[in-house]
Amino acid sequence: MGEHDPSEAHPHAHSDLDETDLRVRALQTILTQKGYIDPGALDAIVETYQTRIGPRNGARVVAKAWSDPAYFDWLMRDASAAIASLGYTGRQGEHMVALPNTDEVHNMVVCTLCSCYPWPVLGLPPVWYKSAPYRSRAVRDPHGVLAEFGVTLPPGKQVRVWDSTAEVRYLVIPQRPPGTEGMSEEQLAELVTRDSMIGTGLPKAPAQ
Repeated sequence: MGEHDPSEAHPHAHSDLDETDLRVRALQTILTQKGYIDPGALDAIVETYQTRIGPRNGARVVAKAWSDPAYFDWLMRDASAAIASLGYTGRQGEHMVALPNTDEVHNMVVCTLCSCYPWPVLGLPPVWYKSAPYRSRAVRDPHGVLAEFGVTLPPGKQVRVWDSTAEVRYLVIPQRPPGTEGMSEEQLAELVTRDSMIGTGLPKAPAQ
């Protein structure tokens, strides 16, 4: 758990997404046929996390942190409570830690052993987050991974990689883009991307 030295190699579990997907689909079919699960209920759960939640909840957390210094301080002290105060709680979000990006440090989140991810604030994890190449290379070569996502950091800026666990989930708080003075929390939330809250992206620039 916690911060990794990106220069150190890190063991990781093998993952074959194609095989996993097939196994999940087969299991779902069997359970549905036996009457153990309701496909409609399952679809509703997936819809909730994919569409209704998505990264919207996390974007609202970030926007409030950008706008409200007192909330930002609370988020740094007790992210779980600060996030729960906005109504965002539930499975995969029991213990949250907020990671603020600064001029000196850029944070990036990975789960090297599986795909632990903060569902209540980011929805379902993207496929690449669960892939073996990301899970291993994010630790060994974070700058290279960021470059593949189109993120170029200023020279000398440190990248810290954080490994999610079954007990801890991380939420990156990206730096507020310049030119956003006077924008409302709702407007700011529109600039916050899912990838910027994982650390593989940056917020959008405000429309000129």
